[in-house]
Amino acid sequence: MSRHIIYLIMLVLPCLCVAPRAGAQIVADTQQKINSDSVRRAFDNGPYFGLYKDNYFIFGTAVGNERPSRTNTNIKFQVSIAQRLTRSTLPWNTYLFLFYSQKCFWNVLEKSMPMTDLNFNPGIGLAKPLFVKDRFLGKLTLMLEHESNGRDGAASRSWNKVSLAASVIIDPQITVHGKAWIPIIDGQNNRDILDYCGIYQIGTSFSSANQRFGASVILVKRRGWKLNYNVIVELNFRLFKKENQYFFIQYYNGYGEGLLAYKEFHSQLRAGIVIKPKLFSDY
Repeated sequence: MSRHIIYLIMLVLPCLCVAPRAGAQIVADTQQKINSDSVRRAFDNGPYFGLYKDNYFIFGTAVGNERPSRTNTNIKFQVSIAQRLTRSTLPWNTYLFLFYSQKCFWNVLEKSMPMTDLNFNPGIGLAKPLFVKDRFLGKLTLMLEHESNGRDGAASRSWNKVSLAASVIIDPQITVHGKAWIPIIDGQNNRDILDYCGIYQIGTSFSSANQRFGASVILVKRRGWKLNYNVIVELNFRLFKKENQYFFIQYYNGYGEGLLAYKEFHSQLRAGIVIKPKLFSDY
């Protein structure tokens, strides 16, 4: 994707409406300032087990220069959960979490409907709520994560990351986030994975005043000095006022969408359903 398209996305996106993410959802629901005590009580008294990243089930095909076919039309789904391991804060007011995400590509139009790629992403890390003048600002997470596809031989893909992620609430309708990592590449068949799956990511989300419509963009910077980004654009519409289920459209443009074919360029448009966490949704 050229730099002009990336700039256009970043300029146009604030004009769209977006689904709430992370702490922005808390702020929008209460419509008032949230101080440090109330947020800490929400962490301490909340359930130990919950959602981590978005959980979605979407179907679509290739767009752009590639002609749609049975091999490039598929279902993509993601399951992502988190388990809080500590009841109250650790030093520096942090909480210890276990994270687990699983992403799958399912070619339902091909004979026998094979699941062509299955990616596993467990992790453990410390999450810290952020405050400025006793007002909740967002979250900082330091974690160790592993990602692999569970295959052996020439199809094996595997790497590890020490990641630092942050989500910051600009106002109840705008959230920005970023994530950078130190890679530890142990897979013999993906030594060049940073050239395709990136070295850091940034993004922004916007929400409508009534929290029904939404949009977000995520840019994943591939290794090198060029403006070479993998781009993810997402649109959301809340199906029911008091639920966290959304009609979901996702556009992916770039490399590294799945581990098995991380060197292949994909331009995919899919639609389906997404379930978002009540508190924090990570990327």
